[in-house]
Amino acid sequence: MSTPAHISPVWMRRTSRQSLLLWLGWLALVALFVWCWQVMTQSTIWAFVLDAPDQAADIGSRMLPPEWGYLPELILPLWDTLNIATLGTVGGVIMAVPVAFLAARNTTPSATFLRPVALFIIVASRSINALIWALLLVAIIGPGLLAGIIAIALRSIGFVGKLLYEAIEETDARQIEAITTTGAGPAQVLTYGIVPQIMPSFWGISVFRWDINIRESTILGLVGAGGLGLKMNASLAVLAWDQITVILLLILGTVVLSEALSAKLRKAII
Repeated sequence: MSTPAHISPVWMRRTSRQSLLLWLGWLALVALFVWCWQVMTQSTIWAFVLDAPDQAADIGSRMLPPEWGYLPELILPLWDTLNIATLGTVGGVIMAVPVAFLAARNTTPSATFLRPVALFIIVASRSINALIWALLLVAIIGPGLLAGIIAIALRSIGFVGKLLYEAIEETDARQIEAITTTGAGPAQVLTYGIVPQIMPSFWGISVFRWDINIRESTILGLVGAGGLGLKMNASLAVLAWDQITVILLLILGTVVLSEALSAKLRKAII
């Protein structure tokens, strides 16, 4: 029997073909998850995993109470950590500024050559973790604070450069056009049209990166780049868990204070 002409067809959210493709997609996703789980756990020793809560409780009992007498020995490494973060941030910002201007479409001298090179520098810097930079630099120039400072600087180029070149591209073109119509040259347009617009972003990005570098510099000593991480590595080597508790609490306090300070600085600047 045919359907009367005045009766509308039944509305369906998806056609049969769309529903089939949806279910096939979910099936493929589940299969991919199962395969990834097998790859990740093929070398897992499940006896260790089942014993993990007992091991964690044992280590936790050794970490308490903290060895507060160890705190005076951490003052100089803490100062080294702050110096690594601060000097590394300054070096990274200095190198990132020209890279950002070369990467921005409205300031680069060459969109076909210099801009891709600048973008490659930004991507390369952001792709390699500060710990990896420190590991490479310790092997090249030896252990010490210099390796940590350079590692933080190289890591900061990508972060600062990316945010800064985006801020340059978002500048108000009307202000630049107004300065250009007065007969100003490229240097004057840059000085009076672009730089004043990006200065709040520049300082905010720099302070934000410094705050991040405080956290990253605390672990660089694990590979020989100085700071608190060096003390942590020494304590781990002798299983001095009560000393590690003091180091972790000091790192936590330092990060909290730097977060509060950077938030106030950003609020005052922006």
